[in-house]
Amino acid sequence: MHFLDQAKIYLKSGAGGPGAVSFRREKYVEYGGPDGGNGGKGGDIIFEAVQGLNTLIDFRYSQHFKAKRGSHGQGRDRTGAGAPDMVIKVPVGTQVLSEDKEEVLADFTEVGQRVVFLEGGMGGRGNASYKSSTNRAPRQHQPGVPGQEMWVWLRLKLLADVGLLGLPNAGKSTLINAVSNAGAKVGHYAFTTLVPKLGVVRHKGREFVIADIPGLIEGAADGAGIGDRFLGHIERCRVLVHLIDIAGPDPAEAFATVNGELEAYGAGLADKPQLVALNKLDLADEELVAAFAQELLDAGAAEVFAISGATGEGIESLLDSVLGYLPDRTSTETNAAPEEDTGDDGEWSPI
Repeated sequence: MHFLDQAKIYLKSGAGGPGAVSFRREKYVEYGGPDGGNGGKGGDIIFEAVQGLNTLIDFRYSQHFKAKRGSHGQGRDRTGAGAPDMVIKVPVGTQVLSEDKEEVLADFTEVGQRVVFLEGGMGGRGNASYKSSTNRAPRQHQPGVPGQEMWVWLRLKLLADVGLLGLPNAGKSTLINAVSNAGAKVGHYAFTTLVPKLGVVRHKGREFVIADIPGLIEGAADGAGIGDRFLGHIERCRVLVHLIDIAGPDPAEAFATVNGELEAYGAGLADKPQLVALNKLDLADEELVAAFAQELLDAGAAEVFAISGATGEGIESLLDSVLGYLPDRTSTETNAAPEEDTGDDGEWSPI
């Protein structure tokens, strides 16, 4: 299935049906009077978040959504039938934005969440409703109220507890495959990951969702590489795991480059808790690991782990720390975070 996280669609709710102009015509009934019924209500446009969807690809091929209009009123005081609502199913994590993308009109964060986005028009009045003691044979009626219409953008932000980020080829896909069932593509070249991937991690009786996004390079905020568009998928994460290739030219510079792009992107990403992981531990000795870890701590990293996505070394300790940032399912606390380290220097775990 192709991944699509943005789509522009046109919405129009149904117009109300017109009221009827009718008079009772029945044998032996003199002066039957008006009996035109009201029109039916037009259909609403409703968004519903459903389980089992993780892309907006369907909206690439269906971009116009129009609810039906209500039926017209009829004689014998019969009200027209209301039109059925049009329910648009979207993945959990979808936001509905205005056409200029400046305003978030709806945000779907839970399965089953429904929002009546555009209301259908009310049906018009039939001539029976105009009858009075001074107006015995009204011939006026109302047309139905027109429906509402607008263009909107749909933007999908995947819901994950933990976000993986780093430069291309830092080993993010290898790590998410090692700890979850994601099945991400792994290759010995940059930008192996072209779209975000989700995986479910089960660790020490706990379960959480981890997201892997394409690698960032310097200038991503200005469109370099794949750009920073996919950073939106980790905006909702509680903690970020920043992977750095220990075999790269300068881990401290890689750390600064990625954090510079987070700062340029905004949305509070630079302020999120971040665990730094020196990856590919199997390619370096302990002395080099210790030196690079100290460089990262000096560069501003709060906590550094040395791991190997290929061999699994050090991953257990990293996941233990991740759990400290996630809420306990049995607790009412939703933003639990680990206690701050009181040491003057940061700490790192070689294994």
